Amino acid sequence: IAAMLRGDEVRINGSGAISRDYCHVRNVVQANLLAATVDAPEALNEAYNVAVGRRTTLDELFVLLRDRLTPRHPHLRGARAVYGPPRAGDVAHSLADISKARRLLGYEPTHSIEQGLDESLAWYERSLA
Repeated sequence: IAAMLRGDEVRINGSGAISRDYCHVRNVVQANLLAATVDAPEALNEAYNVAVGRRTTLDELFVLLRDRLTPRHPHLRGARAVYGPPRAGDVAHSLADISKARRLLGYEPTHSIEQGLDESLAWYERSLA
């Protein structure tokens, strides 16, 4: 985000097709509260995956950021990512299986990546100013 706002080159390692299951902190807080208050014995002392259950590629993330920042930073309108070599050992795709947290905790993500960015970007912009 800082590089984008400064007008610097935004480098994506690899093709941009690398994907992650990005998770907003509010989802993590929800899951922790559910785990801390669950009464069901089968849900106690378990490890859970906490995420959204949806992949987003680095290219998609770049576009989501650019499109949300452009109204306040018009210089980003034509911004393009620059691609470099993939990082050694980087996992190409990750997608969390959140079915156990859903089943045992009643976890249901409340924030998609889009919602999380909509709520968080203004804070990032202020903190980088």
